[in-house]
Amino acid sequence: MNDSSCIFEIIYNTMQQSHNTMSIKTLCAMAGVSRSGYYAWLNAAPARAQREQQDRDDFEQILTAYKMHGYSKGAKGIYMALLHMDPPVVMNLKKIRRLMDKFNLSCPYRGPNPYRRMAKALKTSSVADNLLQREFEAYGPRIVLLTDITYLPYNGTFAYLSTVLDAFTKQILSYVLSPSLEVDFVLETINKLVEYHGVSLHAETIIHSDQGCHYTSHKFINILYDKKLRQSMSRKGNCWDNAPQESFFGHMKDHIKPELAECTSFADVQVIIDNYIDYYNNRRYQWHLARLSPNEFYKFVTTGKYPLDIPNVPAMPAIKKDPKELGASAVDIDDNK
Repeated sequence: MNDSSCIFEIIYNTMQQSHNTMSIKTLCAMAGVSRSGYYAWLNAAPARAQREQQDRDDFEQILTAYKMHGYSKGAKGIYMALLHMDPPVVMNLKKIRRLMDKFNLSCPYRGPNPYRRMAKALKTSSVADNLLQREFEAYGPRIVLLTDITYLPYNGTFAYLSTVLDAFTKQILSYVLSPSLEVDFVLETINKLVEYHGVSLHAETIIHSDQGCHYTSHKFINILYDKKLRQSMSRKGNCWDNAPQESFFGHMKDHIKPELAECTSFADVQVIIDNYIDYYNNRRYQWHLARLSPNEFYKFVTTGKYPLDIPNVPAMPAIKKDPKELGASAVDIDDNK
């Protein structure tokens, strides 16, 4: 509501009071507004009421999308959730933001990570070259696979999650939750990757990680060699070299933090992670994935068929570089022994 509307409403309410002795002319003069403006505002009351009802109806749809699948969303997340309703609802992004502001609906804000601000690239030798050079989305699906470990606090202890993420489609292709930091759960993540997605991997596929002790271990290097997967590593201390994987962990923790706080056992954490990754792969729609979930996006780029019946279908994402430009076709483990 703008300033003039507020003034007109005050004048209207004043005129409704039984003890009021002032005329509309006097009140308008005192408020510095015109009588014609007041009468125009008064005559527009039915239209305003209709717009208000429309806003409330639209906000009900926004609220349904906001709560969809049990995780809160921002304006873009709501926009994409609306597109996935049956039938699809197309609502202007500016309108969604306006109504969220009007009805005080907000999404938890993900604050900056101080470690990222402080981290600097250090010139140092590493076990594997950085083949990727932050070109996460240049080579198409199943070429650049990112892996990392994150800590999940619960009930005074920690669980540890290892994942493999497709940098192009943002799918979580493999994950293992462990009660300890023994290297075996990282190896199991690679075994599951090959078991579930081996047929879609390529000779050029790389596994990109940081320089953590799990990824510099002989066991990890050997399993990549056995599975014919190339190894790539970030520069030491540079989390930006693995940014999509770091981003996934950050958003995931924001979503599951309240649930983790109530966990009393490792099994409870496992259920939360299983549910979240299922939600993330299948129902967490992402703006830069053509408004689709990661699994939907993968089908889109591999079949060319957009899954939603909406106007203005997004263009097929471009694959900018030949995967062969990433370098050699296998990891030479002899140099690492």
